[in-house]
Amino acid sequence: MTMKRYWSFRPQMIKDQSKGIICIIIAAAGFSLMTLFVRLAGDIPTMQKAFFRNAFALVIAVATLIIKKEKFRIEKDYGADVFFRCLFGTTGLIANFYAIDSLALADANMLNKLSPFFAILISVPLLKEKPDKTDIAATVIAFTGALFIIRPVPGNMEFIPSLIGLYGGFGAGTAYVFVRRAGKKGASTPVIVICFSLFSCLLSLPFILFNYVHMSPKQLGCLVLAGLSAAAAQFAITNAYKFAPASKLSVFDYLQVIFAAFWAMLIFKETPTVMSIIGYIIIIGVAFIRWKKAQRGGHDANHRKVLKEG
Repeated sequence: MTMKRYWSFRPQMIKDQSKGIICIIIAAAGFSLMTLFVRLAGDIPTMQKAFFRNAFALVIAVATLIIKKEKFRIEKDYGADVFFRCLFGTTGLIANFYAIDSLALADANMLNKLSPFFAILISVPLLKEKPDKTDIAATVIAFTGALFIIRPVPGNMEFIPSLIGLYGGFGAGTAYVFVRRAGKKGASTPVIVICFSLFSCLLSLPFILFNYVHMSPKQLGCLVLAGLSAAAAQFAITNAYKFAPASKLSVFDYLQVIFAAFWAMLIFKETPTVMSIIGYIIIIGVAFIRWKKAQRGGHDANHRKVLKEG
């Protein structure tokens, strides 16, 4: 009886996990396309690119709120969390866009994908979470891998842009932690997205007013496509985590770097350096180890749960 229940439980779990994996792969492709279109937009100030990308996201977020018939409301309990999500998310996005224009496309994507490891560090003081030994070791190794991409050696002209790209990963990881904290206090996703998009637009607006660069139809089209790609990726990643927990899906998010490297080689004839490739292998490798550990732990927990219920 117990084993029968266990095996009847697994097919649905596997089916949902497969849907989640498909969605996370679509999201990875979407975000990689966003970085591609940001690069293709050409010689436009970073703040101008950020404004148009976030203005598009703002329209979608407001439309989502209206369709769901939700009220725009920010409670005092999570107001500060939403503000810091906006602050770190916006500055991290701007840093990422700068890195996209200044570094190899795959390098910029990889530095941004350090965000989960920054989230581990930031979760300690903000969420009072204690990382286990595997997480601590993975974080140290991941940042060691980042050194191969940043290459802090004399004469490296990409050192400063790489540090800015690294901050992009820090900003994204910190923003993610504040989203989790605000969500635990009752903040809704559309409200958080609206606040982030509006904050980003307001922060970048003064730069546009005083330093606006005329855009060709092609450049404007690229920014619209960047916004569409980001929106599609955001919906895909949201659906992914409805089908399966992050512990089952996180490693597939790193396919964004592979997609970005493919676009860069195909369109810009851009090949990552050997040092960068070593860095990718180290970072993706430790992410894979964390994912396998989480899967093994989740499988054991589900097995114990079914046996107990049987």
